[in-house]
Amino acid sequence: MATITVTVNGKSYTSDVEPRTLLVHYLREHLNLTGTHIGCDTSQCGACVVLVDGVSVKSCTMLAVQADGSNVLTIEGLAQNGRLHPLQEGFWERHGLQCGYCTPGMIMAAYDLLQQNPNPTDEEVRHGLEGNLCRCTGYHNIVRAVQYAAAKMRGEEVTA
Repeated sequence: MATITVTVNGKSYTSDVEPRTLLVHYLREHLNLTGTHIGCDTSQCGACVVLVDGVSVKSCTMLAVQADGSNVLTIEGLAQNGRLHPLQEGFWERHGLQCGYCTPGMIMAAYDLLQQNPNPTDEEVRHGLEGNLCRCTGYHNIVRAVQYAAAKMRGEEVTA
């Protein structure tokens, strides 16, 4: 066993974990944060994307012990004071989801993108999300959802 201390969504956790425990399993099974999904176990789909120290990572490819001392942000940490984050709102308002399985990872990857580029073109959004797969949509509404959120995050008025 290894003892790790990780700050997840602003709260510090100290846990004993098997050294081979993946970060995605730690989040889901140890912390009961089930918004981070396991989609493929091969790092192809992006359903497990979280931010570790501000950088998006596929949590199915990172060991929990590698996150020791890190700050992790999951989909559960985006909403503040009962209000959806603009990305969450954008996916709702612009119909950026169907079954919703890919949505948490898609939103977290988009969050990282918008931290780096607050005013992306549609092509830049598509490029920024190319590591995330959605089997339901044609991605058009996902791009619209990210652009909605980008505008809101820049303080622009967005109509529903």
